[in-house]
Amino acid sequence: MSLLQDWRDIAYDQQADKRKLQKFWTDYFLLEKGIYERLLSSPDEVVKGTVKELAEKYGISVMNMVGFLDGINDSLKIPNPIEEMDENTEVTLAFDKELLYKNMVDAKADWLYNLPMWDNIFTPEQKKALYLEQKKSGTVVKGKKIGRNDPCPCGSGKKYKYCCGR
Repeated sequence: MSLLQDWRDIAYDQQADKRKLQKFWTDYFLLEKGIYERLLSSPDEVVKGTVKELAEKYGISVMNMVGFLDGINDSLKIPNPIEEMDENTEVTLAFDKELLYKNMVDAKADWLYNLPMWDNIFTPEQKKALYLEQKKSGTVVKGKKIGRNDPCPCGSGKKYKYCCGR
């Protein structure tokens, strides 16, 4: 079984006690915040190493590092092979700054996209633009509704109710 599957079994266990699971996620989010604070302090530095080496570097367990890698993978310039990684797999944390910020907004992780380190990367206007761009990307805009007695949009010349509206 892969490390990623082990992580998901723990993190998304439906049979687990709700309080224990909530504590698990609260603890994990604090660890995650600490890693992002360090990463965003020097955003152009490419962090590389094995899963085990990065876990040691950030002072967390290998399992929590796997969870972090799972979360950041969509924001990386080159995704890591998270599905089949073990603790000796070489990984890179070279992230796309804009994509990472947008993914944090999409995940509603305000404790991450409001980190003060972002102020050294983006201007307030850039952050606002990225925030709005991400929020709008999930908005569904419906077209004008066709009334029963309107001409059919297929171009037949009939009323909608007698044509495609049946």
